[in-house]
Amino acid sequence: MGQPVLALLAVVVLSFLTYGSVSHDLVHANLGLPRALNRKLLSLLELLMLRSGTVYRIVHLNHHAKYPDAHDDPEGAAARFSLVRTLFEGIVFQFTLGRWACRRASTVDRRRMTAEWFGIATIVLASLAVSPLTLIPLAYCALVYAGSWIIPLVTSYLVHRPEEDGVLRQTRLFRGTFYSMIALDHLYHLEHHLYPQVPHQNWKRLARRLDPHFREAGVEPQRVF
Repeated sequence: MGQPVLALLAVVVLSFLTYGSVSHDLVHANLGLPRALNRKLLSLLELLMLRSGTVYRIVHLNHHAKYPDAHDDPEGAAARFSLVRTLFEGIVFQFTLGRWACRRASTVDRRRMTAEWFGIATIVLASLAVSPLTLIPLAYCALVYAGSWIIPLVTSYLVHRPEEDGVLRQTRLFRGTFYSMIALDHLYHLEHHLYPQVPHQNWKRLARRLDPHFREAGVEPQRVF
C-alpha cells in the first residue's frame, strides 16, 4: 500500500501478460489442452483480472475473422480512433466488449458469461465488505480496473494499420531491442495475425522464419534500436 505507482505498474504488467500471453493462448486453444480444461483455465485466469474469458474468446476470434472490418470488429476498433479517444475507450473497453459479445453469443456462452460476471461481482462486493478491516482487496480491484485501460492502446491502436492494403501491411511489423524490452518480447503482432495458432512462446522463432519472406515482400519493420 506504500508504493502505489509500483503496485499499479505490477498490475499493468500482470494484465498485459494475461491478456496478451497466457489467456491469449487459451483463447486460441493452441496449448494442446482438452477443450473443457482450456475454457475453465481461461475463465479462471481472466477472473483473476476481473474480466470474462468467454467475452475475450468471442471478441478476439471475431477480430481475427473480421479485421480490418470497420463495422463489426470491436476489439480492433481503436485502430481507427484518435489517441485521446483510444485512451478513453480503455475506461469502458471491457463493458463495450461484453455488451457486443452478449448479443452475439450462443445460449451456452451467454450462460458462461453470466457465471463469469457473477464471479467478478462477487469479488468486488466481497472486497467492499471487508474494506473496514483491510483495503488491500479493494485496492487490488481498483488497480486491476485501472491497469486494463491500456489494452485497446496496446492491442489495437499501436499495432494495426487498417487503412493499408494487404494483410502484410495492415498490421505493423516490429523489430529491435527497444520493442523487445518494452513488450517483454511479445510484440509479434503481424506474425500472430498470419499464424494465430502458434503459441506465444514460439513467436520469436516464427518471426525468424518469416523475416526472409517479409524482406522479399518489402515489408519495413518499425524499429527504434
